[in-house]
Amino acid sequence: MVAAVTCVSLASAAAASSSSSIKHKAQPAQASSLPRRLILLRHAKSCWEDRSLKDHDRPLSKAGETDAIQVTYKLQQLGWIPQLILSSDATRTRQTLKIMQDQVQAFLEAEIHFISSFYSVAAMDGQTADHLQRAICKYATDQMHTVMCMGHNRGWEEAASTFSGASIELKTCNAALLEAAGKSWEEAEVPTRNNQTRFLCKPTSLWESSSIKSDSMNSKTDKIQKKKLEKGKCFLYSFISSAYTLGN
Repeated sequence: MVAAVTCVSLASAAAASSSSSIKHKAQPAQASSLPRRLILLRHAKSCWEDRSLKDHDRPLSKAGETDAIQVTYKLQQLGWIPQLILSSDATRTRQTLKIMQDQVQAFLEAEIHFISSFYSVAAMDGQTADHLQRAICKYATDQMHTVMCMGHNRGWEEAASTFSGASIELKTCNAALLEAAGKSWEEAEVPTRNNQTRFLCKPTSLWESSSIKSDSMNSKTDKIQKKKLEKGKCFLYSFISSAYTLGN
């Protein structure tokens, strides 16, 4: 799905919500616009073996557990550690988060809210982005610079596409990492398409132990990106360009 907008304001979501549902924060007199980073993480792969379980209650598969471990360390390597985590209350999202917390202490230190509507809204066409905006404005304080929202398709793909202004595919345990800027989350705006920094984080071996597989990068451009990665720099992934996917 190609997004209809290239600039999304969290202020519009705040205005649409009732004043009682949003925490308005006092701003320092000379506060400057700060980066506001949003992680949209789809849950890890689930298990379908027990057909008696409701969809809401399906657990992770073994492969899903492995993917959750890998994506946790990749987020840590990138320096994208959330201060606030908003998650669907489905079993597979809860288990994904539990694995992440078991791997990296910083995920335990985040403020966490399980939101039941994240499960249902993901199945509704075109409603997830606005719903996430309202939730972020409700729970995030101005001091929180990184927020992670955990949930399901098709809603998470639609939200990522809307926020980024590009068509994004989120497979299980993939995370779209987006940046905005503003004095508060209510005022934060996503930059125009040409200026926005975007990443796609996938649970593959490319980042494992900070090593790069030589057979993954063959062209001159790929070799340049390899050198940047080996120096510990983040790999910028443009969703609009054609070229780079980290595995899968």
